[in-house]
Amino acid sequence: MEYATTTRPSKTSSNISDIVSKFAKVCKLRSIGVFYSENHSNLRNNTISVSKDGSGIKIHPQPVDVPCKSNVCEDVEIIKLFDIVSGLKLAYVQLQEAHIPYDPEKIISANGLVVAELEALCKIKRMYKEKKLKNVKLKSSRSDLLKAEVEVNEKILEALKQNVKAKDSEIFHLRQKIQDLDLGNAILLEKIRQERLERKSVRVWNVNAFEDSFKAASKSIHDFAKPVISLMKASGWNLDLAANSIEDAVVYSKRCHKKYAFEAYIARRMFNKMSLQSYNVDDIMRFDEPFDSLIVHPDSNFAKFCREKYLLVVHPQMEASFFGNLDQRTFVLSGKHPRTPFYQIFAKMANWVWILLGIASSIDPKARLFVANRGCQFSDVCMQSVEEPYEGASGFSEAQTNYKVEFMLMPGFKIGETLVKSRVYLSRMK
Repeated sequence: MEYATTTRPSKTSSNISDIVSKFAKVCKLRSIGVFYSENHSNLRNNTISVSKDGSGIKIHPQPVDVPCKSNVCEDVEIIKLFDIVSGLKLAYVQLQEAHIPYDPEKIISANGLVVAELEALCKIKRMYKEKKLKNVKLKSSRSDLLKAEVEVNEKILEALKQNVKAKDSEIFHLRQKIQDLDLGNAILLEKIRQERLERKSVRVWNVNAFEDSFKAASKSIHDFAKPVISLMKASGWNLDLAANSIEDAVVYSKRCHKKYAFEAYIARRMFNKMSLQSYNVDDIMRFDEPFDSLIVHPDSNFAKFCREKYLLVVHPQMEASFFGNLDQRTFVLSGKHPRTPFYQIFAKMANWVWILLGIASSIDPKARLFVANRGCQFSDVCMQSVEEPYEGASGFSEAQTNYKVEFMLMPGFKIGETLVKSRVYLSRMK
């Protein structure tokens, strides 16, 4: 009878055996001995004890310390999963122990543990799927929010692009207006220039225009003499000796009148060997600045006149003392015109002298130039004193015969029946 009670159970035992065999295949476990040898290190973490009734060895699982290699290992669910797997392994070991020796009660108890652990494992699986689905929904929600934000930003960007296009179009139209205005200004400037040229080209020269040119030429010589005298002073020249070297033994009523000697020197050089020839001066008078004419027409007759007269008026020794070198002279000798203030003042003077000589024959082909020699008696008919006491003289009174010419500052001209007086410096006769 005792043997009969230990006979193999029926269908329930068969189902349990099938579950155990399937689980054994999944876990790839063979026997207790093999399990122990292959997972010796894992069993060290379990507490092994022997039951008092001598039924066999019992293993009490302990929490397994899994080294965390990432933040995922710190998740509570993963720790629970390892605990369940460990418990499932332990239940499976107890189920195997119940077969040796064969004990139906222990088999049923161990089977219950296995089923409980499997249910816990299924629960973990369901929780994992639910969490994953929740994450997917959360990510989808975040994606929808990002998409909505992107759409808003795209609309804003499109609006900004439209504004940029509108501004670009406005800028383009404004640039077109500016170009039109510039073109209109250029046309107006060209018309003004043409009108000036026409006014200058139709200029009719007469004696009054010549007298104005004579005064302008005389003033330009005076204006050029000023910087020359200033540079001589700054360079340490003895102005008394320099004035005496120009005109010796001149009796000056005032010491400051020695400046006229330098003007006489400049005029003498500018009019030296110049004959009255008719030539067109319109090209020069079209320019507001005479130096511009030299730049535009560097090989014109006026440009050659400037170079020739500069080399004649400004002595090399004088230029070297003024500027410490002969760079301007070298520049002029090379056929060019230095853009310096000193040379530009000289060009203004040369411009009026050139105009004066050119328009004289244009008014009267028989026009002639005359000079007043030193020592000759003063005559207000053909002479004009540079000093105030003699400028208002008229006739040939006895007082006028007491003065003589010391030197001439500007030559005189006879144009038709008109006599343009020469400018002279006078002194009393002894």
